Amino acid sequence: NECVNNPPAVCLKRLTFTKTYSLPVNSSGYRVVYVRCCRNEAILNIKNPGQVGATYFCNIPPVAETSCNNSAYFKNYPPQIICVNNPLVYDHSAFDIDGDSLSYEFCDAYPGGTTTNPKPKQLSVVPTPITQISSNPPSFGYTPGFSPQKPMLGNPLVQINPVTGVITGTPTLLGRFVVAVCAHEWRNGVIINTVTREFQFVVTNCSKAVIADIPQFSDEYNTYLVSCKSKTVNFINRSSGGFNYEWSFGTGAISNDFEPTYTYPDTGTYTVQLIVNKGSTCPDSISRFVKVYPDYSTNYEYDGLRCPNSPMQFTDLSEATYKPVVRWEWDFGDGVTSDMQNPEHTYGKGGVYKVQLISTSIKGCKDTSVKQVDIEDFRPFAGNDTIIVKGEYIDFNATGGSIFEWSPPDFLNSTTVPNPRGYYTDTGTTWYNVYIRSPRGCEGNDSIKVWVVGQGSLFIPSAFTPNGDGKNDLLRPMSVGYRAYKYFRVFNRWGEMVYTTDRIGDGWDGYYKGKKADVGTYFWLLDAEDKDGIKVQRKGDATLIR
Repeated sequence: NECVNNPPAVCLKRLTFTKTYSLPVNSSGYRVVYVRCCRNEAILNIKNPGQVGATYFCNIPPVAETSCNNSAYFKNYPPQIICVNNPLVYDHSAFDIDGDSLSYEFCDAYPGGTTTNPKPKQLSVVPTPITQISSNPPSFGYTPGFSPQKPMLGNPLVQINPVTGVITGTPTLLGRFVVAVCAHEWRNGVIINTVTREFQFVVTNCSKAVIADIPQFSDEYNTYLVSCKSKTVNFINRSSGGFNYEWSFGTGAISNDFEPTYTYPDTGTYTVQLIVNKGSTCPDSISRFVKVYPDYSTNYEYDGLRCPNSPMQFTDLSEATYKPVVRWEWDFGDGVTSDMQNPEHTYGKGGVYKVQLISTSIKGCKDTSVKQVDIEDFRPFAGNDTIIVKGEYIDFNATGGSIFEWSPPDFLNSTTVPNPRGYYTDTGTTWYNVYIRSPRGCEGNDSIKVWVVGQGSLFIPSAFTPNGDGKNDLLRPMSVGYRAYKYFRVFNRWGEMVYTTDRIGDGWDGYYKGKKADVGTYFWLLDAEDKDGIKVQRKGDATLIR
């Protein structure tokens, strides 16, 4: 087979029976039946194929006798072999000399004969399909995973077009498979006859010498692309083994270019066919749809405060000459998606988000619009909770906005500034709430606790664990009622100073000269001044634990 690379040895036998009979007219018609047993034992999609026969028959319905109706006949013989993982395009259509309409489907195969009676003389007037044979347990029938409508495995699945009779798909499993095709003959909206053809598809390791291939760039069935911007289409040719090419664009126009460009006269759906090596002994062809519906664009707008935790409204503005738009795919850039036309979305925190909308029209047009949505990094903050000694003051320092409203006003010198001063003459606890508004209109609240104690205190832990877990990572003084440190110093056991600071709140992180200090005992000195200006000196030791 010159049309297949590395073909296996295949032997086919074709028998043709010709006979002329004159039959009397009757009301039920006739059926010509041929029965033999048995089938090829290598068949995969039928149980016990070596014990199952086959029945081939031709119907002569009553209408054929009264109106001289002719049976439809299939145009082409089945292919000798099919190459695994190669696209299959096989024209299994039929021709009806009377001009009746034809439709096609995969249908049931028929058994016939047995191993003990392979050539029965008494034949059933109405053959029984394999799927209707009853036995317990079932010894005949289709093997699991197969059926009359799914005789082979494939990706895409092997199927027959009910209108054109073209079988397409890509077989993925090696072996022999029984396939039956029914061609239904229609007249005046009624089926008047059915011609059934049964054959074997042999799927083997090989490759076609000539492959016609037009890629598919659309999710639409068997569609090359949906042109939504222009009536001009650039065609891509991925065929192999070819030396001449004929493109038919579905309008009567033809091109012999390898990759032509064609401008369609009007909108619509067109069938494009590519024939490779036309007129040679090994031609191949492929057909795909091209859908031309230009002037489609995706767009949207959004409205609302661009603030965290504030809902925003997104509105689709997609424009389609050939409406309606039927699908929306929103991606808000924060891991949240939506398929609504006009969704509402709330961002949990500030940042710049890329919002993408992909919309699709009823004609299959698809377009994308991407915009940036800037959500203000709004973080209203009143400050950290604070402990002070009575008689001291505290300078608050709220952040996050331009408008501030403090409540209650107790002990504060102002309620409308970010940094009011509070002065406390007695012990107690006060909770303050501050309303904060940003220049862009973001609003929020935060609170702070002020705890006033009767006297100052100073504490330095006896151990710390600088492992980065946020708990006890620093060796530092924790003081209430102290207004200044002259110094806080830490020494190792050889007397080297490994850390010093004069800032309240700072502490040693367990590093010395850029490296982790050894585990062990370290000594510290503190020189501080309390709220009344009295100097306090303390010393002690602490253990570094990792």
